[in-house]
Amino acid sequence: MNVFNQLSIWLSFQLSIIFLIGIPITLFFWSIKKRNQAVNKLLSIYWKISILFFISLLLLIGKYNYSLVIINISTLLMTISVWFWNDINDELKEYDFSYSLITTTKVWRWSLTFISLNFLIQSLQNFSCFSFINSASCDTWLQPSSNFYIIIKSLFNFFFGANFTQPIAKFIGLFSLLIYILGLIQWAIIKLPKNGRNACFSENIRN
Repeated sequence: MNVFNQLSIWLSFQLSIIFLIGIPITLFFWSIKKRNQAVNKLLSIYWKISILFFISLLLLIGKYNYSLVIINISTLLMTISVWFWNDINDELKEYDFSYSLITTTKVWRWSLTFISLNFLIQSLQNFSCFSFINSASCDTWLQPSSNFYIIIKSLFNFFFGANFTQPIAKFIGLFSLLIYILGLIQWAIIKLPKNGRNACFSENIRN
């Protein structure tokens, strides 16, 4: 794996901290302050979907072979979750460019889409890592999760007084993945047929 590719993967993970975590948190509290129900609902849905991304990081720490596949699925679902809802899209279209909350939300949606596509393109360039993340050529994909590993290890030791290891990370990741899949199936069977592409957010006065 060449230096440019390594740098590109590292940069993608750094940008993901900003656009997948930092900006959504800011927008979420901003929407609460502005009492904007459309953006608030959009971000609420986004956070539920984005749990899969954090699960994929746990699986990366545990060096689960298919963790790169799950990362790409998670970013794809996160992107779909911010574009999918007709009522939210219609609401956002009614605001002009001067309304900064909505404009920032729109820019963020496109940025999220770009990051998702970028992850996919980079992953396809290292196609063997989809099924065997533990090979030497895939080490670059494992490195960005090391900081996350250090944070979780410290928290785990603080709260439980035990050592957080890679096998534990893998077990927790796989168990969480199972719960996530069951929840997603339940939504697809029960809520999707009932509500369709309607997010069902309540109307509120624009501020």
